[in-house]
Parts: sequence; structure tokens; C-alpha cells
Amino acid sequence: MEAGTCDSTAAGASLVEKSSGQGDTSGSEGEGEKTMETAGAQRVVESTSRVKRLFGFEMMDLSSWNHLVCLLNRPTDPASLGIFRFLFGMIMVIDITQERGLSHLDYKYLDGAPVCRFPLFDFLQPLPLDYMYLVYVLMFFGAIGIMLGCFYRLSCLIFISTYWYIFFLDKTAWNNHSYLYGLIGFQLTIMDANRYWSIDGLRNPKKRNAQVPLWNYTLLRSQIFIVYFIAGVKKLDADWVEGYSMSYLANHWLFDPFRMILPNEMVSLLVVHGGGLCLDLSAGYLLFFDATRPYGIFFVSYFHCMNSQLFNIGMFAYTMLATSPLFCYPDWPRRFFAHFPYFLRPVLPLTSSPPQTSTSCVYPEIQNTSTGTHDSARKTSKTRFKHKLATLFCILYLAEQFFLPYSHFITQGYNNWTNGLYGYSWDMMVHSRSHQHVKITYRDAKTGQVGYLNPGVFTQSRRWKDHGDMLKQYATCLNRNLPHYNISDPEIYFDIWVSINERFQQRIFDPRVNIVRADWSPFRANPWLMPLLVDLSPWRTKFQEIEGSLDNQTEIVFIADFPGLHLENYVSEDLGNTSVQVLQGQVNVEIVEEKKNYTLQPGEKKQLPAGAYHKVYTVSEGPSCYMYVYVNTTEAALQRNFTTLFELQERVRNGTETEPLPPELQPLITGDDEASGAGVTDPIVRLFLKRQKRIKEVKKRREANVLERLNRFTVKKYYMFRRTFLMTAIAMRNLAVGLPPLDQLTREVAFANMKEPEANQDLKDEAGHDEL
Repeated sequence: MEAGTCDSTAAGASLVEKSSGQGDTSGSEGEGEKTMETAGAQRVVESTSRVKRLFGFEMMDLSSWNHLVCLLNRPTDPASLGIFRFLFGMIMVIDITQERGLSHLDYKYLDGAPVCRFPLFDFLQPLPLDYMYLVYVLMFFGAIGIMLGCFYRLSCLIFISTYWYIFFLDKTAWNNHSYLYGLIGFQLTIMDANRYWSIDGLRNPKKRNAQVPLWNYTLLRSQIFIVYFIAGVKKLDADWVEGYSMSYLANHWLFDPFRMILPNEMVSLLVVHGGGLCLDLSAGYLLFFDATRPYGIFFVSYFHCMNSQLFNIGMFAYTMLATSPLFCYPDWPRRFFAHFPYFLRPVLPLTSSPPQTSTSCVYPEIQNTSTGTHDSARKTSKTRFKHKLATLFCILYLAEQFFLPYSHFITQGYNNWTNGLYGYSWDMMVHSRSHQHVKITYRDAKTGQVGYLNPGVFTQSRRWKDHGDMLKQYATCLNRNLPHYNISDPEIYFDIWVSINERFQQRIFDPRVNIVRADWSPFRANPWLMPLLVDLSPWRTKFQEIEGSLDNQTEIVFIADFPGLHLENYVSEDLGNTSVQVLQGQVNVEIVEEKKNYTLQPGEKKQLPAGAYHKVYTVSEGPSCYMYVYVNTTEAALQRNFTTLFELQERVRNGTETEPLPPELQPLITGDDEASGAGVTDPIVRLFLKRQKRIKEVKKRREANVLERLNRFTVKKYYMFRRTFLMTAIAMRNLAVGLPPLDQLTREVAFANMKEPEANQDLKDEAGHDEL
């Protein structure tokens, strides 16, 4: 074979030549040797065929650079790639309106508002609101162009340029699946995904139904394999294996069938954590091999359908469902759509025409055994520079994708109890957090004035509490805004308490550091990040025992603190019988109002006065651990009143109540919706009726049939898309002809904000998921 050309499996061709002499055995001196040679050749053919059946290529295709180039540029049916392009574009059209935020863009980028933002690069800033709408409109039409395969390359460039701008503009919206969308958009930009079922194919016969190189599929399949497999490797973390990362999920109604045969703790450990780990580790392999692909598609489909109900993750579950057919044979759409009625053929993808040749592929040079010459029936059998470049790009890209999830030793400034820039780590759902206490203190360096800020002031996000890079940006923003409120030179201090994966509540950042002046770099470890107290992790088993011994009225909070620091806390008047008990270390409890100190050793506890401040100092050499035990007396009394009212209401309804009801309890008889309004004089009765109404509505939603759920879903989406269209039209009109009078603009926005009647009732959906 010539250098730079692709033979039709050179090994196979040579074996055919050898075996073609099998019949010519008479009168030959080496008859025995030829027979042995032929038998060996047949065994090699059988071996290589088995490899090809498993992996889709021969081992020889990896034996040299030229063979690898020929393999990755091998002509492949464009059908499956074209269907995925269409589905991905359609999903992005919906995603732009929902998770990307086009439906509520005016709330996020309101002009003139003193809002603190968190871009990846500080120089990135949002455009004026109307121009931000224009950016989203461009991204929207780019996604439509991808879906339809219309001006495909230009559409991809428009989509990914605007998408990555929006992605980098707001780190608070970073997550793995948003990062994945950007990667897939980038990959499609360099692929020939418009060769099947596309408008470009109708406009250009050379592109219509033209073959694509194999690396188009290899890149996408490998990317999805990485998503699954790395997510599984990340779940080998001890917290996930021991069942602490997502233990609350076991309470969801989706796991009711499992709770029929397993206790809740085992559902969490075996089904949620064990099942999630096994699926992520095996999904890529199950989808790759022919024998296991049906099982793989079933399990990943079930998994993503569950995730769509468990989490608010937008279109991610549906995107992953759309990727599964990429692992099937590339011509599956032709065979699938061939079963549809003939009259639908004009609007369906092609089913009969074989794909035509393309210069993007490298075709094997077939030797004519009768003449000894090479046929060049195909367009090209020589590897060109673009074929080698595509192969090199695939290798480098996949190496980079395997490396990035473990590159956090480079971006050390982002490692705040998470794996660096969490948006590209594939460590999905590995960490769950709860925040018990967040305090922002400011001090005017010129006047010495000290005060406190409402957590979240000047920002719409809550994610800054967990990430040092965002905390630094937030402190800088507060330092810039507070001088407008007569705080001339503010110093900003944060005291943030976090529990990760059901550990103790502990500080994540040093509360003694002025974050405005604090040093931070993406390439150095964060010096004011407090270490995660992993040595105290075994206490979590003890937590479960302690919580299991408490009654329903008693609540508990577990705290761990560092030597030399103290917690200042306030016990609300609603909390009675509050005490602090030491589990490990030594603490000093100061009752501020009494000006008294009490030293506590492990096992000792101190009753705390309600409606007063106290401070807990850690005076031991190592970290201290203690717990607050309290009863919400106000809530407990309210629940007792609710129980009494409910029993009275039941007695009235079944006729066993003989005493006449006083006027303030008369609404219990009717139970009308209007009775829950301001007309009810007794506040306890009003709260009870509101609670009953909410329970009734939630029950109605849970027991709704498919048509009712579909109607509710459709109405909700209608008003969302309606607002999206109207607000976008207003912005485009403003850019084209200028702003209208203020009263006209106010009326237009009010009309766009119109919602369905149910949306104004302030009723909560079922916890944990957005119901269809």
C-alpha cells in the first residue's frame, strides 16, 4: 500500500490472495506448506472478524498513524448524526427560553439596578437589556438553524458564540449539563451534521445524503461516554458510597415501589447511591456493545426520566435521551422511518437512497485482482491534510476532556470543598449542602462604624456562599456599592456555616479576614478557606442515632468549630427549652445579657435563655463539636391548635358535635375558599383554613389524571412562551424605533406579565420536583 492511501483492509486483502490458491494444490512441491498457510490465514480472518464485531474496527486499524487516519475518516452513513442534530437544535430552542433565561431576562439584567454579578472573567459585563434580548434572539435563531440544518455552519457559529458568552457571563448558573451543551454545540460546528434531513441538503445536491467521516460519531460517542464514566468515577467518593450525598432523595414518591420491599435507609444506600454509581460506571459500555445496547438504552432512559422529575435540571434529561441513539448503527433512521406510511415520506427523513460519496471521507483503494491494478471508483483513497488534522484534533480533544475533570491542581483557587470549576468536573450530585447561619459584617475603616447586611443584598444569587471566587467578587461589589449609603471605606467579613453531606455545620471561610483586601488567585490555594473537618465524619452515624431518639417536636443542629473562634448566636423567643451540649473538645458559653461564662466538657450541657444572645468559644486545642437541642414552642402550639380544629371540623361534618360553634369558628362548617381570606377574625382559624386549602390543592394535583396534568403543563408553558415572545418583541421594537412613552411601556410589560389564574394563588408544587 502506498504511503498516504487507504487499502481495503490490507491484511484482509492479502489473506484473500493467499486463500485464493487453495484449489491449485496438484503438482505443487510445497503443497503441505500452502495448506498450513491457508489454515493459519483463516484463523486470522476469524480473529479479526471477532474484533470487528465487537469494536467496529480491526486491530490493524490502530497499528499506524496512517491506518488511524483512514479509520477515523472512514465513510459513514449520516442518518443518525442528522437526527441527533435536529433533536439537539430543538432541545436548545426550548432550553434558551427556559434554563438560559429568555423568559425572565428583564429580571436578570435590569438596566440601572445595583446588582452584583459573577462572570468568569471580570471584564465580561452584560449589555444593555434590549441588546441582551438581541443576543438571545441570535442564539435562538442559531439553534433553529442547527435544528433545520439551514446555513448550518453559520448557525452553529452564531449559537456557540452567544451561548458561551452567556455561559461565561454568570458563574452562578454554571453546571455540568450547561457546559455539555456548549461542548456539543462546538463539536457540531466542525462536523458535517447537515448531510441528512437538512435544508442545506435540499439547497445543495452535493451535501444531500452525503457520507460523513467516522470521527463525527467517534467524538460525540466518546463525549457522552466521558459524561457517564467520569460521573461514575467521581461517585467512588466515600460520601457517595456510604450513602450520605443524596440521602434525602429516597423520600421522593418515585421510590415508593422500592420502599414496598426495602426500608428507607436501604433504598437510599442501594437504589439511590448504589444504583446511580453502577449505572454511571457501566452506561457507556452498555451503550457501546451490540449485545448490551438494548439493556443500556432501557436503563439510561429510565434513569433520565426519573431525573427529570427528581431535579430541576431543565432539558438535560431529554438531551441525554437524544444521545442514546448515537450508539446505534448509523443507518437506524432509514430502517426506522421505512416502517411509516408511504404518504408521509415527503416530510420524513430519507429511507431508500444510499448515501453518496463525500470529499470529507477517505475511501479504501480496492485492488482489481484480475488486472493487478487499483480501482479509484471512490472520490479519494489518499489521506489529505484535513483528514490528518481531524484525526489529530480528535485525539487532543478527547485527551483534554479526560484531563480537565482532574485538572484542579492547576485552578486551586476554585477548590472550595468541591472539585475546582465545578461546571466541568462531571461530579454531578456528589455533594449536598445545607446552610445554618450566614452573617455579613461591614466595618467602616474611616469611622469605625460596624453593622450587618442582609445576606444576598445587591444580588439575585445564593451560590456565592459556597465559592471563594464568588465571595471575593461579592465583597468587591459590596465595597463599591456601600459608599452610596454613607459607608465610605467598607471592610467586609463573612461568617458562613455549611454542612456538606450531612456533616457538622462548620465555617467554610475565615470570619476574621476582610475579604475586600484578601488575596485570591485562581492558581493558588485559597488562604482564607477553612479546611473541611473530615476527621469528624464518623460522627454522622452517631447523628442518626441521636436524631432517632428525639420526639417529633424536638429539633437538633450539630456544630463544629475551630480553636480560637466563637459562634455568636441568638435564641428566638419562639424556641423554648434550648440547650447546648458538648460532644467533643471544650467550649466556653457566654450569656451576653447575664455577663457570665460557663465552661463545658464533653457530655455537659447548658440551658440557654430565649430572646437573648450568647457566644460559644472553642477553647480546646483541637476543634470542638457540640449540638443545639431545642423545641419550637410556637410551632408546637400551632400544631396542637390545628389538631384540635381538625377534630372539631370532623365532628361537625359527621354530626357528632352537639354544641353550637362560636362565630369565630363558623368558617369551619362551610370550609369555603373565601373563608380563608381576611373575613375570618381568628388568626389561628385563618391559618388553619389556608393550610387545609393548600393540602386540598396539593392532593388534587397529585391525584390528577394524565389529561389534567397535560392541561396544567400546557397552560404553564403557554404563558411562559407568551411572555417570552412579547418581551422579546418589545425589546426588538425598542432597538428598531426607540423607546415609547413610559406609560405605554408599562402597559405593554403588564400585558406580557399576565399569568393564568392558578399562578396567582401562591400555592406550592410538590416538593422536590416540577410536576408535569
